[in-house]
Amino acid sequence: MPTRTSDYLHLHFIVLIWGFTAILGKLLEPLSPLSVVLYRTFLAVIGMGAVLLYQHRNGTAVAPVSVRDRWRLLGVGGLIAIHWMAFFAAARLANVSVCLAGMATSSLWASVLEPLLLRRRVRTIEVVLGAVVMAGLYLIFRFEFDKVVGLLVAVFSAMLAALFTIINSQFTHRYEALVISTHEMAGAFLSSVPLVGLYMAFFAGPDEVFWPGSLGQWGWLLVLAWVCTVYAYTAGVGLLRKFSAYLAILTVNLEPVYGIILAVLIFGDTERMTTGFYLGTLVILAAVIGFPFLDSHKSQLDADQSGK
Repeated sequence: MPTRTSDYLHLHFIVLIWGFTAILGKLLEPLSPLSVVLYRTFLAVIGMGAVLLYQHRNGTAVAPVSVRDRWRLLGVGGLIAIHWMAFFAAARLANVSVCLAGMATSSLWASVLEPLLLRRRVRTIEVVLGAVVMAGLYLIFRFEFDKVVGLLVAVFSAMLAALFTIINSQFTHRYEALVISTHEMAGAFLSSVPLVGLYMAFFAGPDEVFWPGSLGQWGWLLVLAWVCTVYAYTAGVGLLRKFSAYLAILTVNLEPVYGIILAVLIFGDTERMTTGFYLGTLVILAAVIGFPFLDSHKSQLDADQSGK
């Protein structure tokens, strides 16, 4: 299926929405990050189920999911739940900007995981850009050492994001995006229930909050579930039919640009970082933006050499 300019613009719009999710996690304080994921996935399943029911009543045919793939999709949902819990926890442990900077390492994880999972050769350009990303992280670590725990949690979250994006790139060739997303959100919700229960029983502090305390918090949860998940996540899965997993993950690395700008506008001084932080983030984003041009140049050189 050919990729159009509108597809790229659509992907960037989705990334802008995802850049807002870390801000929503901050706005939902003091609600526990684990509870945020629990309510998010529960409301998302309701929203996606309603859309599927509407399509069914209007005669839209949906390919049945095999039992084996159904269990796999539910398992991927478990990875997504842990990814989101780590993501929101990172925003609390550090701040929104540091969380998003850590998420920018997802392309580095993709350059390692995609060859392993899809059994393709490792590409030198991806490894080199991965090293550039590591250099950017070093600059952030060096100047924002007090936020190192939040950054490490965000990097772990980025690894899980790369993993489930690569897996989803294979499912999109067999099933509709909404079907994939509904199964995965169900798996994420089913995984969140025992995780939240175990955390409340053994690790929760006396002051932690696990129930939304106002209508405003419920409103932000609905935005998180229905705009950032039902719409944005489903649309993002659908676009994997038109982009490689690596290119999609690389574009998602622009999330820090959108998110940090929004965070500074909304939260002000609490999101203003040192010069070293912004320098490190710029190094990471240079790798992100430079990849399509370097990859195109290398492909042209390879074509010229093969034509000789």
